[in-house]
Amino acid sequence: MPRNFVWPSELREAGILGINRRNLDYILRSNPRRHYPRVDNKLITKKFCEEHGIPVPETYGVLRSHGEISRFPEIVSTHSDFVVKPACGAAGRGVLVIAERVGDVYVKPGGRSLHWNEVRYYLSTVISGLHSLGARLDYAIIEQRIVTHPTLDKVSVEGTPDVRVILYRGVPVMAMLRLPTHASGGRANLHQGAIAAAVNLGSGRTYGGVCQNRVVDRHPDTHEPIAGIALPDWRGLLDAAMRLGDALELGYLGVDFVIDAQLGPVVLEANARPGLAIQVANRTGLWPRLAEIEKLPPERVQGDARWALIDELSRPEPGANESGLPPPDYAVK
Repeated sequence: MPRNFVWPSELREAGILGINRRNLDYILRSNPRRHYPRVDNKLITKKFCEEHGIPVPETYGVLRSHGEISRFPEIVSTHSDFVVKPACGAAGRGVLVIAERVGDVYVKPGGRSLHWNEVRYYLSTVISGLHSLGARLDYAIIEQRIVTHPTLDKVSVEGTPDVRVILYRGVPVMAMLRLPTHASGGRANLHQGAIAAAVNLGSGRTYGGVCQNRVVDRHPDTHEPIAGIALPDWRGLLDAAMRLGDALELGYLGVDFVIDAQLGPVVLEANARPGLAIQVANRTGLWPRLAEIEKLPPERVQGDARWALIDELSRPEPGANESGLPPPDYAVK
């Protein structure tokens, strides 16, 4: 009879990185606290990107106080669609996507309409810090809405898919594609019901798939295959991730991208404390890869030398049982 759990010893043998080891051995040692604002505040992250020629969504305006909320209609008056997000938001909380604006009525991608008084209340909650790290007073960023690349249209529901890349010492070590679902409310958030598909670092192709801690092969809403999607401009995406990692001076880092129909890969945000669910999507552990990078001299993890490492870290897209983890009918809890 199949088990619905995995023993800790099995996770260790599979090289799974746990939260304590991540915090003590990698985040604490690799990420200076003084650099955290560079990723905790999206406006600062954007500034780093713009200074280094890394694409980001265009900023239409920033509301820094409750008194500035009245400026919102003017800021969006020339834009039919846009995104509003807290500058210091966490886990995708507080992001409002508007797909269409008709006068003072704002329509979300799922078709729900919001009137100005509802939007004004939402902006007030953002500035009050309801969605932010530490519940501190925050800013509301109004920015360009990304149009999903046609390659991902058939696996996108209500929202925009994103790509998470984990870097250690400036080298990409693991990646996944996160796909929104009806259950996730159009958000590419795994904890809310989005799908995660592993991405082969060398080819930029997806394989595997997990949703709500269960292995899946097809999108639950569109029934399209999750494996075999070739992400556009994959090499450009990895190059942008490495350049941003170098600029931010954080040794253990997650960088999130969206792939725009016109612009290609665009940085959404960076994270000094990236989650560990990426290992479930890849059906392999992070720790062996991090240990390999740790052994290398500095010249091997700088500049163009990193491309050879990426090729070494890439592996054949695995079958369900090649990863060393339990078979796909197990639940990983």
